[in-house]
Amino acid sequence: MAKLNVLLVCGSGASSGFMAANMRKAAKEMGLDYQIKARSESELETYADEIDALMIGPHLAYLEDEAREIVPDHVKVILMKPEYYSTLDGKKALEHLNEVMEG
Repeated sequence: MAKLNVLLVCGSGASSGFMAANMRKAAKEMGLDYQIKARSESELETYADEIDALMIGPHLAYLEDEAREIVPDHVKVILMKPEYYSTLDGKKALEHLNEVMEG
């Protein structure tokens, strides 16, 4: 897969920061050229034009529709699943991301 810019958002940016670090590590192990950043949801508009995918923490499900209005049409908006988010499993998060991007 080509280079991909991914933005993770959670409330404060703390848990998504750990998730982003784990996803970067997993992406490197899988040989993927992904830029994965974590920011708080308040910064979404700042980064919307730079990304290919937006992954939202499961506790922010209410933001999903709003996020779709903010980001350009080509950006995939993905609600992260609690089962890998709660354990900060970067590999499972990447698998979910790849499924959506290829689907």
